[in-house]
Amino acid sequence: MISLSDLRQFKQQGRKISCLTCYDASMAKAMELAEIDSILVGDSLGMVIQGHDSTLPVTVADMAYHTAAVRRGNQHAFVMTDLPFLAYATLEQTIENARTVMQAGAQMIKIEGGAWLADVIQVLTRNGVPVCVHLGLTPQSVHVFGGYKVQGKTREAADQLIADCQAVVDAGAAMLLLECVPAQLGKEVAALFPQIPVIGIGAGVDTDGQVLVVQDMLGLNAGHVAKFVRNFMQDQSGATAIQDAFKAFHSEVLAQNFPTQQHSFQGDL
Repeated sequence: MISLSDLRQFKQQGRKISCLTCYDASMAKAMELAEIDSILVGDSLGMVIQGHDSTLPVTVADMAYHTAAVRRGNQHAFVMTDLPFLAYATLEQTIENARTVMQAGAQMIKIEGGAWLADVIQVLTRNGVPVCVHLGLTPQSVHVFGGYKVQGKTREAADQLIADCQAVVDAGAAMLLLECVPAQLGKEVAALFPQIPVIGIGAGVDTDGQVLVVQDMLGLNAGHVAKFVRNFMQDQSGATAIQDAFKAFHSEVLAQNFPTQQHSFQGDL
């Protein structure tokens, strides 16, 4: 089973990290056979599994249920789980909810925000819970942003995001996830924190790893397809097509062939 230490070592070696979302045992098993490095049990399940128009209705019980299913199906990948909307509003809530998903099988919890999370991160880390902090476009704050928009496009905004990264790393964050930021900013953040794996989604090829929502990379998304998405099912066929798509994603990430410039954003940096 891949550990956090393995992911850190991958970064030191310059080896990229593959990560996909997953919510059930059968997909998790296919990812194990494809040797995907990391699985995110994401609150994106609210949209792609439950049919909501945002992640906000997802509960901690939902996250624990799907985490347990994924862990039963996969004994290879490093598994991290989202704490959903308002599940970490107070320290007491955070500790209880982190315990729930860790006991379900997560190896790390992921929370969205910036410097204001420092106290939460310190408490979780002190209690043996590794934390990934999600910055940039954070879907739980979609109503604050006024929609799904690229973040950090100006130098001022980029510097603020970097300051938030520094604050959460200083507090003990063990991983960062950057969503929808200019490729140059993704590269800067990955270089600024040599001990911390930085995973990107729409953050350019120079982050330490790449994550996609599994339904997106299998071409199962209905309607709008985000710029950073690539359909890895297009060149696959036969009974093992899904597993082959996972293998293709893994190999393309490791070879730094994904994402390309067409899957990345630019800013005025």
